[in-house]
Amino acid sequence: MPIPIRDALTFDDVLLVPKRSPIRSRKDVDLSTKLSTNIKLNIPIVSANMDTVTESAMAIAMARNGGIGIIHRFMSIERQVEEVLKVKRAESIIIEHPYTIGPNATVADARRLMQEKGVKGLPVVDGNAKLLGILTTRDLLFEDKGSRKNISELMTPANELLTARVGTSIDDARQLLRKHKIEKLPIVDDEGYLRGLITSKDMVTLAERPEACKDAKGQLIVGAAVGIREGYLDRARALVKAGVDVLVVDVAHGHSEWVLEVVRRLKRELSQVEVIAGNVATPEGTKDLIGAGADAVKVGIGSGSICITRIVTGVGVPQLAAVLECSEAARDLNVPIIADGGIRNSGDITKALAAGASSVMIGSLLAGTDESPGVEVMRNGRKYKLHRGMASVGASMKRGTPESEDESALFEYVAEGIEAFVPYRGTSHEIIAQLVGGVRSGMSYCGARTLPELRQNASFVRLTSAALKESYPHDVEGIQ
Repeated sequence: MPIPIRDALTFDDVLLVPKRSPIRSRKDVDLSTKLSTNIKLNIPIVSANMDTVTESAMAIAMARNGGIGIIHRFMSIERQVEEVLKVKRAESIIIEHPYTIGPNATVADARRLMQEKGVKGLPVVDGNAKLLGILTTRDLLFEDKGSRKNISELMTPANELLTARVGTSIDDARQLLRKHKIEKLPIVDDEGYLRGLITSKDMVTLAERPEACKDAKGQLIVGAAVGIREGYLDRARALVKAGVDVLVVDVAHGHSEWVLEVVRRLKRELSQVEVIAGNVATPEGTKDLIGAGADAVKVGIGSGSICITRIVTGVGVPQLAAVLECSEAARDLNVPIIADGGIRNSGDITKALAAGASSVMIGSLLAGTDESPGVEVMRNGRKYKLHRGMASVGASMKRGTPESEDESALFEYVAEGIEAFVPYRGTSHEIIAQLVGGVRSGMSYCGARTLPELRQNASFVRLTSAALKESYPHDVEGIQ
C-alpha cells in the first residue's frame, strides 16, 4: 500500500495577505504574549539555549528588551547557577541576598570579590549577618592594589549609615535615595540584621526600561535548560533554588518516552516552576508533552540555520507547517507554542506568530552580537563570531564524547549540526529593535493590534519561485 504524501510549507513558501488596517502608527501595536502558562513577555522573542548564543549577558539584554533568554546547559551545575544569579542580581527593586564581605577581609579580598561579582559596593556583616558597615569602590580609590589593610578601617560604619527597615515601600526608598544622594540603601530588621539592599542604579533602570520583563521581586526573568540524562534533577533543583523562572527540557527529539517521564517528574517534584519541553514537529508530540505537564512546547526539528538533522536523518517537518499543526493541537489545551528555528528575518517572525506561535526562539540572528559568548574572528577584513549547533562535533567535544570517555566514540558520533561563522552585528538591542519594528509593521499590514488579532486576521498565499525572487531586491546592482 503506497504511503500518502502531503504537502508541507515553510516561511519562504508563503506571504501574509495585507488587510484593511485601523492602525495609525506601529507604536499602537501590542506585542505582549505568553511564553508559558503563567509567564508573560512584552515581546515574543526568546534567545536560544545554545553555547554560542545565551549566557548571562544575553539573558540580561533579552529581559531588558522585553523578552527572555534561556541559559544553555553545557556547563557545570555551579556555573549555570552562577549565570542565573548574575541575571537575577542585574536589576532588582530589592536585592534579597546581596553579596557581602566580613570585616576582617583585606582590600585585596574586597577588590577581587567586587570584580568577580561585578558590583561596586559590599555590605560588611559579621558571621550572623548583622550589618557592620558598607564598603564601596570609592573607599578603595586610593588604596594600593595589593593592600592587606582590613576593610573595617575603610568602611562606613553602621552607625553612620542611612538604612531602611524591612517593609519600607519602594516610593519611600526612592525618596530616601534622592534626598540623601546615596547609591545604596541597606534594608535591616529591628535588630540590625541585613535583610536586603536597594540601589539607586536599580531605581533608575526601573524608570528607564518600563518594557523590561521582571518577576514579582523586580528581578529580570531568566530561563535555563536541563537535559534528560543522569543528574538532570540535581541541576533543575539547583536552578530553581537560584531563582530561575522557567526550565527548558532541551532535547532534539522531544516526542520520546524518556522526555515525557522527565517532564512529569519535574512538574511533580518542582511544581513551583514552569517547564517548557521539546522539540517536536507534530500535533501528537505536542499533545503528549502537554499531557505530561509541559507549560509550553517548543516546535521545530531540523529548521535551524546550523542544523543538519533533516539531511543526516531524513526526518523533519517544514517549520511553518509544523507550527500551524502544533499550535492547532495546543490551542484547545491553552498552552503556548514556541517556534524554534528557521527565523531569518522579521517577516519570518510575523509569519510564525500568525501561524499560531506565541513566541519565537532565535539563535543565529543573535549569535553575532556583543552579548553572545561566541568567539570573535577576523576574515577578509570583516569581523565574525563563531556559531554552532549543539549537535555539532565541536559542541560534543566541549561537553565530552557521548556515552563514553573513549576518544574513539567521537568518531562514531553522528553530528546533526555544523559550526559556522556569522557576521558581527553589534549589540543585541539593535537587532531586537529591528526585528520588533519589522513585526510591528507586519501586524499593521494585517490590521492587527495584538497577536490574537493577527492570528484571527491572518491569511496566507502560496509563492512560486518567481514570486519569491520578486520579494527580494532584483534587477539592481547593490551599493557595496
